[in-house]
Amino acid sequence: QVQLVESGGGLVQAGGSLRLSCAASGRTSRIIAMAWFRQAPGKERECVAGIRWSTSTYYPDSVKGRFTISRDNAKNTVDLQMNSLKPEDTAVYYCAASDIHYGIEPYEYEHWGKGTQVTVSS
Repeated sequence: QVQLVESGGGLVQAGGSLRLSCAASGRTSRIIAMAWFRQAPGKERECVAGIRWSTSTYYPDSVKGRFTISRDNAKNTVDLQMNSLKPEDTAVYYCAASDIHYGIEPYEYEHWGKGTQVTVSS
């Protein structure tokens, strides 16, 4: 089993930055992909960044150029640097990991953190 714990959420003004961190523990050697998802009230959970091993990354157009995902395999952490934040980035952000898939859909990830709130004020 893998445990994921997110940190770094909070309140920030539009245009500001936040850095989220996810610490993984347990059977981390089996993880092949990690990702950050977000879910705003009334909306579906969406992937905002994914990383396979430490090189292959994915970003949707909505965050490309503003968000950067990075993974430290030695520390078992994955970070999400978020710059130029917008009010529409407000959501609960979740860290996810998979032993099997590298994808952008929630069902492709077996392990999830509890989430951290990010609120961007206008």
